[in-house]
Amino acid sequence: MNRLTKTGLIGTIIAAICCFTPLLVWALATIGLSGFIVYLDSVLLPLLGVFIAMALYGFVSQSSA
Repeated sequence: MNRLTKTGLIGTIIAAICCFTPLLVWALATIGLSGFIVYLDSVLLPLLGVFIAMALYGFVSQSSA
């Protein structure tokens, strides 16, 4: 497994946890930054897409080499 694939998979897991669970919402509310909760979806969903694309590209380039 190359570095690009590992980075993509780890990033995908972290972004998915933050997207689909209220973990990040609770953390931001705890430290007093609940005003940023409005912008989470506009940041996390594209970030999830980027990491999925990165993992797929790393996997495909690794398997073809």
